[in-house]
Amino acid sequence: MPDDLLNSFKTGPDDKGRFGQFGGRFVSETLMPLILELEAQYEFAKTDDSFWAEMDFLWKHYVGRPSPMYFAERLTDRLGGAKVYFKRDELNHTGAHKINNVLGQIILARRMGKTRIIAETGAGQHGVATATVCAKFGLKCVVYMGATDVERQAPNVFRMRLLGAEVIPVTSGRGTLKDAMNDALRDWVTNVRDTFYCIGTVAGPHPYPAMVRDFQSIIGKEAREQMLEAEGRLPDTIIAAIGGGSNAMGLFYPFLDDTDVAIIGVEAGGKGVNAKMEHCASLSGGRPGVLHGNRTYLLQDEDGQILEGHSISAGLDYPGIGPEHAWLHDIGRAQYVSITDTEALAAFQLSCETEGIIPALEPSHALAHVAKIAPDMPRDHIICMNMCGRGDKDIFTVAKHLGFDMKV
Repeated sequence: MPDDLLNSFKTGPDDKGRFGQFGGRFVSETLMPLILELEAQYEFAKTDDSFWAEMDFLWKHYVGRPSPMYFAERLTDRLGGAKVYFKRDELNHTGAHKINNVLGQIILARRMGKTRIIAETGAGQHGVATATVCAKFGLKCVVYMGATDVERQAPNVFRMRLLGAEVIPVTSGRGTLKDAMNDALRDWVTNVRDTFYCIGTVAGPHPYPAMVRDFQSIIGKEAREQMLEAEGRLPDTIIAAIGGGSNAMGLFYPFLDDTDVAIIGVEAGGKGVNAKMEHCASLSGGRPGVLHGNRTYLLQDEDGQILEGHSISAGLDYPGIGPEHAWLHDIGRAQYVSITDTEALAAFQLSCETEGIIPALEPSHALAHVAKIAPDMPRDHIICMNMCGRGDKDIFTVAKHLGFDMKV
C-alpha cells in the first residue's frame, strides 16, 4: 500500500468488498458470474482514459456539471450564525444527483453488451435518471417502484413513462423502496443473459457500494474546488441527507482524509426514533445484519426479520444504509443524526421562503439539521450542505401534510 494511504480513510473496500465488518457479497450462485463480470469491467474502466473521457463529456454537456456552490445569504442571516452554502445538485438534468451514477453504470452495461436495464426507485429520481439515460442510448428500461411510492410520487411515475420506461408497482411488504429492490433482484436472477441491474445507492453486493460512491464523488470533488475558490479554505462542516446514502458518500468521500472537516449524515427520523420503528434511522435505531447482498445496519426485530420503517420522504424510506456509512459510523469519522418528518417539513418551507429554492424532502432533512446547529456556531464557521434534489416531485405530499387543497 502506498505510504500516503497508510492512514487514509479511503482505502476501502478490501478485496472481499468489505469496509471493516460491513459490505461483502451475499448473493445467489446465479448472480455471482454477473457480479464478478461487473467487478472486472469496472476495475478496467477505472484505469481506462476513454471511459472517463466519455463520463466527463456527458457530465458537462448532458447533466450540466459542475453544479453551482451557492452561498445561502438570506438563510444564513435568518439563522444567525454559521455561513451556509448549498452544493446545488438539484440543478442537474433530471433534478437530482442520481444521474451522476446512472451514466457510469449504463456506460458499463453497454460495454458488457447488456440491452435491458432494470432499476429500483423510491422517490422516483433514480428511476427518472435511469429512464432518461436509457432513452438517450436506446435501451429497454424497467423500473420497480413500491405501490405506496407510485401513489405519492405520481409526477415522477409520469416522467418515467414519458421517457419510455415500464414502471412496475410493487405491492409486497409496505410497497416502498425495500420491496422494489427485492423485486428488482428477483428479476435480475431470472434474466441474467441480457439484463443489467442499475442500483441507485451505495448498497447492494460488492462492487456496487464502492462503484456508486466513485461515480457520485464528483459532488465532493467539485465542492472542494468550489469552496477553495469561494472562501480560500475548506468548509468546517459538510452535511447531507441519507437513505441508502449515495449523495452523502458522494459529498463525504473526497473529504474523508481532511480530518478538520466535520462530516454529518442526516437520517429520516420519521415520527421519532423512539417510536415503534416509525422511522428509517438505521444507524440511530438499528443493528448489523444482512440485506440486499451486503452486511450493514438495519431496522430488524430480535429474530433478524426486517422491519418496515417510515419516512415522509420516499427517497429516505429504506430500513438500511450503505455499508461504508456503517463503517464510518463505527470508527467515528462521521456523525449520524436523525430528523423527524415535522422538522423536515419546516425546513422545506424555510428554504422556499428564504432562498426561493424548493427542495426535495430528502435534502430538507439535511437542512433541518443545519437549522438546528448553525445558530450556535460562530459566523466564520462554514457549512456546506448537499442540496441533492429539487422538490417538484414532493409538492403534492407537502400540500397534503400542510392541509393545502391542491384543487383550489
